[in-house]
Amino acid sequence: MFDLKAHLKSLVEAHGPSGHEGPIADLLRNDWADLTDEIDQDGLGSLIGVKRATEPADPPRRIMLAAHMDEIGLMVSDVIDGFITVHRISGVDNRVMLAQPVIVHGKQPLPGIVASKPPHLLASGERKKYPGFGDLLIDVGLPAEEVNELVKPGDLITPDVEMIDLSGRKVAAKAFDDRACVAAMSFCLDQLRGMRHSWDVYAAATVQEETGYQGATVASYKIQPDIAIALDVTFAEQPGVDQDSTASMNGGPAVGIGPNFHDKLRDKLLETAKTYEIKTQDDPIAGRSGTDAWAIQVSREGVPTLLLSIPIRNMHSPVETLDMADIERTGRLLAHFIAGLDADFMAAIDWPGLADLKTAETPA
Repeated sequence: MFDLKAHLKSLVEAHGPSGHEGPIADLLRNDWADLTDEIDQDGLGSLIGVKRATEPADPPRRIMLAAHMDEIGLMVSDVIDGFITVHRISGVDNRVMLAQPVIVHGKQPLPGIVASKPPHLLASGERKKYPGFGDLLIDVGLPAEEVNELVKPGDLITPDVEMIDLSGRKVAAKAFDDRACVAAMSFCLDQLRGMRHSWDVYAAATVQEETGYQGATVASYKIQPDIAIALDVTFAEQPGVDQDSTASMNGGPAVGIGPNFHDKLRDKLLETAKTYEIKTQDDPIAGRSGTDAWAIQVSREGVPTLLLSIPIRNMHSPVETLDMADIERTGRLLAHFIAGLDADFMAAIDWPGLADLKTAETPA
């Protein structure tokens, strides 16, 4: 039996910042062995689990699901007197890094803590500011000569925290952005084991989203999907966050609205949600979504694309927080949506007038 929470815990407690997602791919390769018919990997490293149609459509059709498996992280910039200075790889927030436990991925993994100058020694003006990345130091507790031997500029640094159970079904951890959505894809694949579907399903755990959607770009060219649904996280309600930019935890996935998304694809998904009484929320995005959907939509000759987002608090921190029910709802909604696709679905979502245009352009 598939254990969603154990699966999620293993994903978020593993380490794999952008460009170095191999450990996450290895975990998924093992966990997806029983959930898929085959597993592939593209040249950039995205892992692709394929679940073949039980009753194939004619012509064969492909739906791509995409959630990125990379996490934010740091990189060693220098080693000075046994202390490690850092660069950030992607969206790390310097305000929350102080005092955090980390792993320095040198010649061997080294546990460390993020430190800075004691407040007693700061000038009065410095006490009113958060330490910048240039002021943060990693202390691994070793003599300077050992640190110089084991650590070099360019080595990776990742937060080292366990997933924490909170009240109700809420949990907190690093890397829910976006491994919570990878787990939702896994839950969808598990749900599909008890359903019949006429489309092939390509679940892509993509790489390097945090540095520019490179993984989704390459994976979509490899898969060549007919339609695609990207999965990411969005801001949950919390103090200090604009209410117009948030979704409610335990309110179900937020469904994207805007130029990055296909209206008729959205209509079909919402119809499915209503049929199976799965809660969803609206997510208006006026321009670029900042997700894998942005790259997939314009791959090849264009792919009808949609975005589902799971609400989390404290995004891009080591204590991202979500409700497990939202992962389950997202996975169930995807599975029922896929099971409802038929051979004529592409015609049903075609752009107005495009079918007539294609007919007119066809040589006699």
